[in-house]
Amino acid sequence: MSGRRIPPGRAGRLRVRRQLDTALRGAGVLERKLMFLLDRERVLREAEEAAARLWSSRLREAETWLVRGMLLSGEAALAPGAAAGRATVTFAYTTAMGVRHPSGVTCAPAVRSPDDPPPRNTALTQAEAAYRDLVEAAAEYAAAHEASRLVAAEVRRTRQRVRALRHHWIPRLGGELAAAEQSLEQAEHEESVRRQWASAPTGATGARPSSI
Repeated sequence: MSGRRIPPGRAGRLRVRRQLDTALRGAGVLERKLMFLLDRERVLREAEEAAARLWSSRLREAETWLVRGMLLSGEAALAPGAAAGRATVTFAYTTAMGVRHPSGVTCAPAVRSPDDPPPRNTALTQAEAAYRDLVEAAAEYAAAHEASRLVAAEVRRTRQRVRALRHHWIPRLGGELAAAEQSLEQAEHEESVRRQWASAPTGATGARPSSI
């Protein structure tokens, strides 16, 4: 128990007991938080995996239509058919057990300018629509991935704190409390012996109380 100075007597015992009670309550709270976070992490991980599958599927679809369109009209067909502007992605956030993470996403696709010529063939029209869907799927995957990552990080931190309490701090306080109680018991015993000696007869043949 090096490095900690504990007041002697009942004050020291009371101090350590309070610290131990606080540590035990804290460990209980953190363990309940950990159980909640583990369940939340599982749900978010499943959502992330589903979003990844959707993103991958839409990517393949968009690339397939793009290749078909280029085979029909050549690479030069891409430039005049480009949509003006950019897609706008807005993330919604929530907080669970102190962890702020994305909870949803809204995606506004890029809008083609009225002055732009339409795609040169049907395949490129399909590719344009597929890439709009792909942007939305990518945004959903990004939100799901970030939410899963943030909650997983909090799971690791919470588990480390529980481990520190259960395997280090609580055993240490338990040992300090046992030592404080033993020291207090010894001091009270010695005080009792001294009082017996002080109150015993002092005659030549008077027997003294034993401290054993």
